[in-house]
Amino acid sequence: MDIFDNSDLEYLVDEFHADFDDDEPFGEVDITSDSDSDFMDSDFDFELSQSKTNNDTSALEARNGKDIQGIPWESMNYTRDRYRENRLLHYKNFESLFRSREELYKDCLQVEKGKNFYDFQFNTRLVKSTIAHFQLLCLIIESATANSWPLIKPEFSSWESSWRLKETFVNMLRNLVWATSKHDVYFMNNYSLMHWSSLLQRGKEVLNVAKPIVPTMKQHGSLSQSVSRVQISTMAVKDDLIVAGGFQGELICKRINEPEVAFCTKLTSAENDITNSVDIYNAPSGSLRVMAANNDCTVRLFDATKFALLNSFAFDWSVNNISISPDGKLVAVLGDSPECLLADTGSGKVIHGLEGHLDYSFSSAWHPNGQILATGNQDTTCRLWDVRNLSQSLKVLKGNMGAIRALRFTSDGRFLAMAEPADFVHLFDTEAGYTQCQEIDLFGEIAGISFSPDTEALFVGVADRTYGSLLEFNRKRNHSYVDSIF
Repeated sequence: MDIFDNSDLEYLVDEFHADFDDDEPFGEVDITSDSDSDFMDSDFDFELSQSKTNNDTSALEARNGKDIQGIPWESMNYTRDRYRENRLLHYKNFESLFRSREELYKDCLQVEKGKNFYDFQFNTRLVKSTIAHFQLLCLIIESATANSWPLIKPEFSSWESSWRLKETFVNMLRNLVWATSKHDVYFMNNYSLMHWSSLLQRGKEVLNVAKPIVPTMKQHGSLSQSVSRVQISTMAVKDDLIVAGGFQGELICKRINEPEVAFCTKLTSAENDITNSVDIYNAPSGSLRVMAANNDCTVRLFDATKFALLNSFAFDWSVNNISISPDGKLVAVLGDSPECLLADTGSGKVIHGLEGHLDYSFSSAWHPNGQILATGNQDTTCRLWDVRNLSQSLKVLKGNMGAIRALRFTSDGRFLAMAEPADFVHLFDTEAGYTQCQEIDLFGEIAGISFSPDTEALFVGVADRTYGSLLEFNRKRNHSYVDSIF
């Protein structure tokens, strides 16, 4: 897991507050609990806050000119275009391996942008997606001069003696949003795993991970143990099972319709051995499996019925991401190495190494046909691999400014979504050979992306202190109607 200095990517609220005297210039509503912990009360109903905020944005409002995130650019001292220009200019992508990118960029596919595969549908700020950054070093103080902060109002340029507090974080993976239907989404809000119904515009806490969690399934020889105050680092949802990993190596497994947690444990006792990635899949035998990858260079395989540990595979570097092929036979293993690996899910035996990336890798996704694997890297590219010929990648897709942190194919294989750490989600048309792209341009860190299983909806979680929200897009259909003659 790499370390990322977040000082150059300021939350929007910090820069916007420089233009206003009041503490909450945009009607921000704090919907978190006032208790000692940072989670919502389990009985909290998002509808109760609806009367307190008018910051949601509908498709009609967006068509009439309102910013999809509700950012009041007309009140700013700079335009959206100027803010975007400066954001692109000053964003610094973290590099673990310092290698020339010139040849890499020459290999990137030329893409036609401006397409519209998914229409903006709704944005709600009642949903506060959050990313629990693991703080490695705090209170790094830097001087804030006019050159350092080009978007602050001119009159603030005299504050050359002012200071800002900075933090250095682990740059987390972004798999904290999962859709189980076009109306049902699961996401993290501080210490609460929440369910949101876009149809009812209501949310409900599914799991509180701040309180002590006592697993209901305890068997002789089981790894099951209680955990508490878990900072969720990754999650996955499949069928009726939710699996989440934590910063201290925790693994939590819960059935959606059951109130208690079935299984939880600490996969490693070593400090800071984060559970970086989890996946739920059907083995070739048909049985449900859970796989987890950790910073301790180990991938662990569990049965999803009794949650017995079936196997563990050790690698030479920290494993940042795993994804299982649709047939359940292969696992893509990515981590603190420019090489990605394909391994057997049952034995962990490495079948092939994938070479081409220049830095550490953080995301992957399989096309539903099982033949194409997409891998996302800190070198700001996604590579596409054909498992029938792994000598080199098929195509190289490039982001705008940061590492590729999340990848998702639609269930029909038509589109590939590629998310950067902040600001950009790219949608590629696979039937056009990935040469046509829709670019979703927003502001804020991206907590996760997820297509609904029927491909009709795309959800994007935005983590920001003021503009944290859930963006919803609907698949654009070109319906043809034939007149009926009676």
